[in-house]
Amino acid sequence: MTLFKKSLLATAAGAAALTFSAAGASAAIACAGPVCWHTHARYEYPPSARVVIHDDNWKWKRHEHYRWREHRGRGYWRGDRWVEFN
Repeated sequence: MTLFKKSLLATAAGAAALTFSAAGASAAIACAGPVCWHTHARYEYPPSARVVIHDDNWKWKRHEHYRWREHRGRGYWRGDRWVEFN
């Protein structure tokens, strides 16, 4: 196999791996009441949290009043407090 064919094969394999990894990535917007944050996984939130999950490209409408409040980790906002859960 020539160097050109090896390079072409390696490039194709890399592109395929990148395509599959991007397709598997799950991003979403979670909102609890008027507070929203980005999440990288679609967790099963406790029903009492009243979290609504939106697609990552979701935007609220002009008449709606939400605010962004980011936080790392697995949890949700309840008022001004971040509640973690397993």
